[in-house]
Amino acid sequence: MIRRPRRRRTLALAAAPLAAALACTGSTATAAAALAEEEAPEQIVNGTFDNGTTGWWGTANTTVEAVDGRLCADVPGGTASPWDVIIGQNDVSLEAGESYEFAFTASADRPVTVRALIQRDVDPYPTQLDERPRLDTEAQTRTFAFTSTESWDDAQVAFQVGGSDEAWTFCVDDVSLRGGAEPPVYEPDTGPRVRVNQVGYLPHGPKNATLVTDAADPLPWELADAGGEVVAEGSTAPEGVDASSGQNVHTIDFGDHTEVGEGYTLSADGETSHPFDVAEDPYERLRTDSLSFYYPQRSGIEISDDVAPGYGRAAGHVGEAPNQGDTDVPCAPGTCDYSLDVSGGWYDAGDHGKYVVNGGISVHQLMSTFERTKTAPTAQPDALGDSTLRVPERGNGVPDVLDEARWELEFLMSMQVPEGEPLAGMAHHKIHDAEWTGLPLMPADDPQPRYLQPPSTAATLNLAATAAQCARLFEPYDADFAAECRDAAETAWDAAQANPDHYAEPGGVGGGPYDDDNVADEFYWAAAELLLTTGEQEYADAVTSSPVHTEDVFGASGFDWKWTGALGRLQLATVPNDLADRERVRASVAEGADGYLEAQRDHPYGLSYAPDGGVFDWGSNGLVLNTMVVMATAYDITGDAAYRDGVIEGMDYILGRNALNQSYVTGYGENDARNQHSRWYAHQLDPDLPNPPPGTLSGGPNSNTGTWDPVAQADLQGCAPQFCYIDDIESWSTNELTINWNSALAWTASFLADQDGAGSPAPAACTVEHVRHGAWADGFNTQVTVENTGAERIDGWRLRWSFLAGQTLTDHWSAEVERNGSTFTAGNLDWNRTIEPGQSVTFGFIGTSPSGPNPAPELFTLNGDACA
Repeated sequence: MIRRPRRRRTLALAAAPLAAALACTGSTATAAAALAEEEAPEQIVNGTFDNGTTGWWGTANTTVEAVDGRLCADVPGGTASPWDVIIGQNDVSLEAGESYEFAFTASADRPVTVRALIQRDVDPYPTQLDERPRLDTEAQTRTFAFTSTESWDDAQVAFQVGGSDEAWTFCVDDVSLRGGAEPPVYEPDTGPRVRVNQVGYLPHGPKNATLVTDAADPLPWELADAGGEVVAEGSTAPEGVDASSGQNVHTIDFGDHTEVGEGYTLSADGETSHPFDVAEDPYERLRTDSLSFYYPQRSGIEISDDVAPGYGRAAGHVGEAPNQGDTDVPCAPGTCDYSLDVSGGWYDAGDHGKYVVNGGISVHQLMSTFERTKTAPTAQPDALGDSTLRVPERGNGVPDVLDEARWELEFLMSMQVPEGEPLAGMAHHKIHDAEWTGLPLMPADDPQPRYLQPPSTAATLNLAATAAQCARLFEPYDADFAAECRDAAETAWDAAQANPDHYAEPGGVGGGPYDDDNVADEFYWAAAELLLTTGEQEYADAVTSSPVHTEDVFGASGFDWKWTGALGRLQLATVPNDLADRERVRASVAEGADGYLEAQRDHPYGLSYAPDGGVFDWGSNGLVLNTMVVMATAYDITGDAAYRDGVIEGMDYILGRNALNQSYVTGYGENDARNQHSRWYAHQLDPDLPNPPPGTLSGGPNSNTGTWDPVAQADLQGCAPQFCYIDDIESWSTNELTINWNSALAWTASFLADQDGAGSPAPAACTVEHVRHGAWADGFNTQVTVENTGAERIDGWRLRWSFLAGQTLTDHWSAEVERNGSTFTAGNLDWNRTIEPGQSVTFGFIGTSPSGPNPAPELFTLNGDACA
């Protein structure tokens, strides 16, 4: 059963029971007088429609009339947004700090969702109440309470009833707004006080839980299997009051239990946790789901229900009425005099905007999820190959994650200013609607004009970095596209060098600002990617001369779209290159991971995120996951299992081991977030629409009150940081979905899916010596020696490695060699199939390399196991 927090306290009207009680005295007049004294003044004029429609108005596309003592209106079909048809009353007074009860009785001639608001009729239309009741043919009374945050004498009561394809009839009666109501109280249902990872634990990994209790001394705990049999027990460890939640908590360590099973529960202090599994692969499905999230986010293409069941929809922004499309988008007025075809790409979040700076980190992390399969000892390359995700390009010979990345990369390159125009080579910062659109609204139904926003240096460098990464990863699959990416990257770099301080403006309407006036980190990241792809000295100098290269890039809050210095550092640490101080770079990743591990050890919820001042930022879940990306990379580099275990424990917080007992991933856990802010995953507002697809991450707690939405302002005042979240579609500041938060989830889920139960890796039973005997302008001659360092004979061998700079082979000897993209596999011939302990085999090849670097492979696996 999914537990749902209460957003508003529902209040019963007091008039009927009070009148009934007084009627028992036999005095109707006395009852009426007492009722009048008890109730606050009515704010609504003619809310019972005894005087026809006096005081009420409707938009020009509908006619309001009194019918049998009710107001009724014929609502036209074919409108896009709720506010396209409105019935309302103006000049309503509100007082700051006063609590009000708003009630009405309404019906429709067919089931439909409407929007009931109390707001100002002044741009940007601030609201005090915004509810989405579902109406049916039988009249129902709805009652809501709210506390006004402002004093207004020009408030408006509005029923927004547009947005339907078909015409229908709306009727309303007994509209009432009175002060003196009981202040509404938001009471989140946090479920059992034993907080666990609601998905599961790896058999040989850490297993921790948190108990919320008033007890000061240790308490007994029990772990029970699905049949109720106790399989482990122990005592809790008191931790005191946790500052991030305000709760007194104990921790529970049940890591000694390694038996695989489903439906375990943990009990302590009279409470029993949500059920969970102990499984070898609890994250394999999450890897697929979190990466498949991107297909339904695509713009400019019909989403096929066959590919993404339940999420099929018409293509968005292709120029079919009422939609104006992205195929010929002009610049914002007064900024340029050309138009671009910027169709495609991913919708950034729950709106219809597309942003280069957010798209940059997102597509980078998807490509890095794939690139990690070439560099990390525990990676499982076949899990990210062709036909592994829910995308329409399955079976084309290209890894699906690269197919998905390409959809965004082509959009990013389309945002580049054309030759001959001012700022040629720069990238437009974003493209979105002229005004904010309402919820729900399918992309194909968006009627607003859209504009290219001015180019920015940050966007240009995001393009340079991701296009450079694209060039090397796509080289084995599509050399022409790889060359296109490289050209775009180098052009963008030159443009950014010529225009280093074009910053996006803060604020604005119709789309998020994504403003950033410090782009030293973007210059560093772009230089790093260009160096890894081209090997050119210009980019090496840009890397080593950047102050970002030697500073601590791994802050307590992790990294995100606005701080990308960490991306450059992680890439230089993991992708083979000849940078002189590379060992220092790799050591700095481990040092950053040590800081996150220390924070995690100190936190009773195992949280590696320790923001300055304890204030949780907008999108804190994405930041939490990016601290785990650093720990995971440290594990890939060092093999130290402490870093791996830090990632495993860190995921517990995301999947339910937190103050709210909330899994922040749709489709995962007993109490999963499913009302993320979105205009088309809007089931909360329209039952005909779906919730977000499985594997969708919610932004998470946000205690920065200056960024709150009206729902957060109404419900979350005074919240401890972990409690500053509500699973409500209108709470965009705590519950939005975005492509960059999901990319952090996808990267981390893929890492965890590779860990095979988190057992101790077997010691390497082989060593590989890779010797380059000669090199010339476009080729090289290499000999490889594989030694069996184990105690068992190897009968049949296959050695696997990857070239990440576009190298390929023209000849080879003493082995059979196969190629799959950038990955090569050498296998034995009949005469050298066995390698006795302490013995070795040798083979060789002639290689060719494109213009650029020619780094030696750093990871070799023999029959699936990494060699030293």
